[in-house]
Amino acid sequence: MSELEAIITAYDALKSQGVSAVLATVVHVEGSAFRQSGARMLISAEGRMTGAISGGCLEGDALKKALLALHQGENKLVTYDTSDEEDAVIGAQLGCNGVIQVLFEPIEYNSSTNPVELLKMAVRSSESVVLVVRFRLSKKGNQAGTQFLVAKEHQFLCGKPEQRLVEAILAGVGKALAVQRDYFETCFWENQEEQVFYNLLIPPPMLVLIGAGNDAQRIAEMAGLLGWRVTVMDGRPTHANAQRFAGGCQIIVGKPERVVERLPRGPRTAVVLMTHNYPYDLAVLRSLLPQLDCLPYLGIMGPKKRFERMVKELEEEGVKLSAAQLNRIYAPCGLALGAEQAAEIGLSILSEVMACFNSANAGFLREKQGPIHDRGSAIFQISRVS
Repeated sequence: MSELEAIITAYDALKSQGVSAVLATVVHVEGSAFRQSGARMLISAEGRMTGAISGGCLEGDALKKALLALHQGENKLVTYDTSDEEDAVIGAQLGCNGVIQVLFEPIEYNSSTNPVELLKMAVRSSESVVLVVRFRLSKKGNQAGTQFLVAKEHQFLCGKPEQRLVEAILAGVGKALAVQRDYFETCFWENQEEQVFYNLLIPPPMLVLIGAGNDAQRIAEMAGLLGWRVTVMDGRPTHANAQRFAGGCQIIVGKPERVVERLPRGPRTAVVLMTHNYPYDLAVLRSLLPQLDCLPYLGIMGPKKRFERMVKELEEEGVKLSAAQLNRIYAPCGLALGAEQAAEIGLSILSEVMACFNSANAGFLREKQGPIHDRGSAIFQISRVS
């Protein structure tokens, strides 16, 4: 279960119990911080917290600020400066050296456009969407908060600004979608300054495990903890069943050709071929070749010689893999972590998929030049509306 899904689950429980709650959202970070913009935490009136906005250093004070916002019944923006070693609120010498802006929003359960209801719609979406959060760094005037959810077709899925702001909001959404990351603006609406956080929410990866052995069980469990959508395919109903793969995994049983016909598709779909049955794996690979252009990751478990044998047999059939097709195939799949046990191998494979989707080199962070996170997207751009 992802963090957002955990927040939604907690929200539903609190709503049914009639317990008030506040959503805390990191809306901007300048410098270093444990969590980045878009990190969220749901805080109940009883003090229960789901999610996190830091590594633990801010949560204590965040509870106090959330209860204050709840008591006053209005959104609050709080600034935490972790570079200030004399700050008694946070605690001295944290060493993060960042300025963190956190927005606290009391939840109105009877509103279909409250922040968590917008998150629900975002999590259900199969495509990237942008959550629009408005706030004021000056802390003068109202903090508008989380207001709109917009799809790539410039369609407001939930909520809509006043007409004079529609064009400007959609322009910001378009920029976030174009760069595929969060986008920040300082906007002047009739000379009134306001900051806007365009939070890009990308659907979780879809992991397709072709093969339902014991090692696939470990990978499915680990992917589930990450909040990924998991599909398990195999020709053996004794292996591919809900008893062996719980937690919401989709199960498909069938022959190789049938399996490929039902393959989930999307820009963040990863397929791992791991039946340990050479003829079955080869038949699936043969059927997948026409779809490789739109499949960002195809991993094949087993030694390199096994894959080389597959390529040779396909060439003997008159099927020659292009350089582009070979570039999308990871065989053997996984990062070189020295993995031996099933869970370790699963970690290796999932790490490679994540690195592939994030265009990361998966190297040691200590060898990376510059900051851990790219800060370029956190700069406020200027936008004016007459």
